[in-house]
Amino acid sequence: MIDLNVLIALITFYFVMYVTPGPNNAMVLASGLKFGFIKTIPHMSGITIGHVAQLILVCLGLGKIFQIYPVIQSILKILCSLYLLYLGYKIIGSFSKIKENDSRPLKFHEAALFQIVNPKAWSISSMAASGFLPKDGNLIFSIFFIGVVALIICPLSISPWAAFGSTIRNLVNNNKIKALIEYFLAVLLLITAVIIVLQ
Repeated sequence: MIDLNVLIALITFYFVMYVTPGPNNAMVLASGLKFGFIKTIPHMSGITIGHVAQLILVCLGLGKIFQIYPVIQSILKILCSLYLLYLGYKIIGSFSKIKENDSRPLKFHEAALFQIVNPKAWSISSMAASGFLPKDGNLIFSIFFIGVVALIICPLSISPWAAFGSTIRNLVNNNKIKALIEYFLAVLLLITAVIIVLQ
């Protein structure tokens, strides 16, 4: 029997964790702006499936490795930050040249694999496992329950970022405004990278 209070708490937890700024949302916003909402759907799907797979692994005990070897999480933070800096660099000057270069949206498997180096995704998985896995009861059912909620709430929470980027893309035709948006997103990614390293 599913406890309604636990379900509401889990939905609230996931919504807050997924909708707040982080590497995934910054990348989805940039993708929506560059390529539109429809072409960003594989990216969002990859994030969702990658995170659910990550969640299952953490629930099955992978999270213990981070407790025993915290240096692994530090390495993941650095890798994620470096990727975000690279992405920020690539964003500058890219929106006005989408048709001129060979840029493309992130593919499903690339977005899924990015979760390996995304410290926020690991934190969400670890918090979900520690906060919502019962100490007694059916472990497999509990993991399935948490995973299904994540599978539903994740895309609902990150898609507004892609929709916002897509809306800006359709409304903004002025190249100077596009340049300002490019620099704003690049700075946003830089700040996100710094925060990840300092946490």
